[in-house]
Amino acid sequence: MGALFESGLIVHLILALMAVEAVIICIFALSRRDRLPVAGLLLNLAAGACLLLALGAVLEGAAWQVTGAWLALALLAHVADVVQRLRR
Repeated sequence: MGALFESGLIVHLILALMAVEAVIICIFALSRRDRLPVAGLLLNLAAGACLLLALGAVLEGAAWQVTGAWLALALLAHVADVVQRLRR
């Protein structure tokens, strides 16, 4: 179990589960007659995915610039999510 964390593989497994979750939610939202809005949810998932990728970069020993880039992208996705929610 420790090897999953030390290698960063745990991050990729969680990202795969998040991708499956996003697909299931989109299919469910599209199948409903009232077309549930999924933009906010997808932006939230994107922010979380970027944070996980930043963690993965640290665990894998990537340069600090890579981690910083993932964190910046997480911030952008989070801000877009907040703006989208405030417009409702």
